[in-house]
Order: sequence, then C-alpha cells, then structure tokens
Amino acid sequence: MNKINNFAVIGGGQMGSGIAIVLLRSGFKVTILEVDVERCEIAFSSIKKNIHKMHEKGIVDSVGVNGLLRNVKCTTEISDISNSEFVIEAIPENINLKMELFKKLDANLDKEVIIASNTSSLSITDLAKATSRPDKVIGMHFMNPAQVMKGVEVVRGINTSENTVNIVVELIKKIGKEKIMVNDSPGFVVNRILMPMINEAIHVLNSGTANAEDIDLGMKLSCNLPMGPLTLADFIGLDTVEAILNVLHAGLGDERYKPSPLLSELVKTGKLGKKSGEGFYVYKGKI
Repeated sequence: MNKINNFAVIGGGQMGSGIAIVLLRSGFKVTILEVDVERCEIAFSSIKKNIHKMHEKGIVDSVGVNGLLRNVKCTTEISDISNSEFVIEAIPENINLKMELFKKLDANLDKEVIIASNTSSLSITDLAKATSRPDKVIGMHFMNPAQVMKGVEVVRGINTSENTVNIVVELIKKIGKEKIMVNDSPGFVVNRILMPMINEAIHVLNSGTANAEDIDLGMKLSCNLPMGPLTLADFIGLDTVEAILNVLHAGLGDERYKPSPLLSELVKTGKLGKKSGEGFYVYKGKI
C-alpha cells in the first residue's frame, strides 16, 4: 500500500468525483477517465466546487486548494491511465457496461493492479470473470456522498485474494473511512436493507396515504433518520434506485424488491431526482 500513489477513477459523476475528492484529500494523485470532454469538464467543475467549499469552511487553506487541484486530471483516453497503481470503477449500475469496461481495464493495466468496483449491488464474482486477475478484483462500495459518509463496504468475490482485501482495508484506513466487511451477495448489506425501505415509502406515496413531505417528515422525526427515504432516493438517483432494486429482485426472488410502478414511471419520464432537477421533489435552480 505504501507504494500506491497514482489512482484512476473510472467515471466522474456524483460518486466518482466524490471518491476522487476523498483520494485527493489523502495526498494521492488521481486521473479520472470519462467518456467525453464535456463530462470531464463537469467532473472537474464538481471537484473544484467541492474543494473551494472546503476552503470556505476552513478545512483547507489557499495553498492546499491549489495543491489538490494540481493532483487531479481528467482524460477520455484509457491509455492515459495505463500507469495507474490502483483503479476504482464508478460508472452507472449496468452489468454489461461494467463487464465491457473491466475487459478493457484488464488489457490496459499492469497485471498487479487491483481493480475495485464501487458497484452498489452487482456481483463482484461476475465482474471478475471479465478479467484475467479475479484475485485482484474487489468491491469497494462508498456511500453517497463519498466525501462525507464514513462507511465503505469491502466486498469479497469468490476469488478475491486475502492480499487484495488487506490492501483495500489499509487504504480505507488511510483515507479516513471505516470498513464494512461483506461477502458477495445481491445488494450486499446496506442496500439490501435500505432499498426495501425506500421502495415501501414510494408504495405509500403511490397509495395516497400521505404526501412526500409527510412521509419523509414521519421517518425523520419518528425513526431519527437524518434524511427521509424519498429525499434520499432523489439524492441517490431514481434510475440507480430502480437498477439496484432490479438486481435484488432478480438475485433474491423476493417481491418486496420489485420496483414500485411509480418509481419506474418517474425513471421512464426522465425524472431521476436531484441530478435531473426533479424526482419526488423539484430542484430546478437549486442544483
């Protein structure tokens, strides 16, 4: 772990940019791989905005801001990450996209490099099959927002080596997070418990029992949650919530994981939550 300094984060969206910030604050160099220049610019803008917020709060000084920004770059060429010493994948929750990416990463990286996936529900064992290094493939599921939340699920695939697990556990300590050890199973621990609650809140809304504000308020006041389930769903992204529920439903065969029709309808109409400006709540002008 002491020799690892250059990280690649694949995908600079909400999770990827957050993970990049965590790594930068811990003194590492980060290269983000994105699909096009526009998304690179969005990722860098998000990281810059977050780092400047840290400066405003007195977390980093002016010199620190410049140092952090010098240590991050974004590229659209996979060859630019070929010298990376550790890779964290954070692209959309789609098994086919991830499998295709893992094949490309395997072909372009040194054979000793660990490939960690930030997947929130997909099988690490299946992702590892797309590579020639299944012992070096592991789940490293950061919670959202990554730069704030302390927990990281460490997910062992069937062939993940003990050495890989030890390196990831050491890294998690180094970046100021806490590990949650999990064996490979649909949804792991957090989402297997969290997603049925969010799905049930959507069912309650759809039934007309209460409006979104009162559902969230009830859960906050009565269950001591910092954020109501519908607000949280909007923050996660309703497309991501639906994708995780589909994985849970297919993998576990339990009807409670079947996405609410209202959730699916919102996703179909492009109302994905905060990132699109509207979900269960309207965020236009607030993003």
